[in-house]
Amino acid sequence: MNPLYLFQDLFSRAIRQKFVLVILFLLCLCSTVCGIVFIKTPAFFDYHLKICDRFLDRVCYSDRSVVAICFERTGGCALFLLLLAAGGLHPAALVLPACAVVFRAYNFGGTLAILFSVYGFSGAIVAFVIFLPIHLLLDALFFAAASLSFSRAFCFRFCVSDFKELLVDLLLLLALGFLVCVLEAILLGVLFHPLGNFI
Repeated sequence: MNPLYLFQDLFSRAIRQKFVLVILFLLCLCSTVCGIVFIKTPAFFDYHLKICDRFLDRVCYSDRSVVAICFERTGGCALFLLLLAAGGLHPAALVLPACAVVFRAYNFGGTLAILFSVYGFSGAIVAFVIFLPIHLLLDALFFAAASLSFSRAFCFRFCVSDFKELLVDLLLLLALGFLVCVLEAILLGVLFHPLGNFI
């Protein structure tokens, strides 16, 4: 079977759930704004500052190989996709993708606020060059995964064919997530890491 057809079919099924995508986008937008607004609270400020420090130290300016970072980030992407896919097993489990999207968007807003307010110009460069584009690309995949879960949850039967369809969708999304992480690794290697850190 043509792999391009599989990807096309996956995204066409995800886009059919327009109402779900709109609701998820609004939740994401509200959570991002909340993450930016609540950054002034000391407890939330410290929480997001730790996230930013970890991202800058372990990803952007790390001495580790970008290949190792790529596989580590792919593993995180895979865990998030598994959580989103679990929402498609039963309508009661749909709270998982909704909460995951809200939590990720909230952290996104807080992290952006920290990058601009604390790290200034260098933080803005990191935000625009690597953090923002990679985050939005992964969000597109996560939105697709959440949309598929919402469409699957009300008709999922615990049979081989349904599990096979779920597994195929998960593998396709994971493959795209891996490509995004490869892009991130290339950007890290070219812009932030010394050449010796590629391997």
